[in-house]
Amino acid sequence: MKQSEIKELSVEELKEKLAEFKKQQADLKMAHSVTALENPLQIRKVRRAAARLATELTNRENQQ
Repeated sequence: MKQSEIKELSVEELKEKLAEFKKQQADLKMAHSVTALENPLQIRKVRRAAARLATELTNRENQQ
């Protein structure tokens, strides 16, 4: 997810997406530990997207 897309989301949408990305990250890590993923860089992309969402959520909570 790009930063411009993240800024357009509401707080509730941010929380939903964050939970979704955290679950996806856990699933990818589990799949990678069992058998090698075809593209292990997916884990990095999902982790970074989750971090961007968490950062934006924190920034919005601090502004209020």
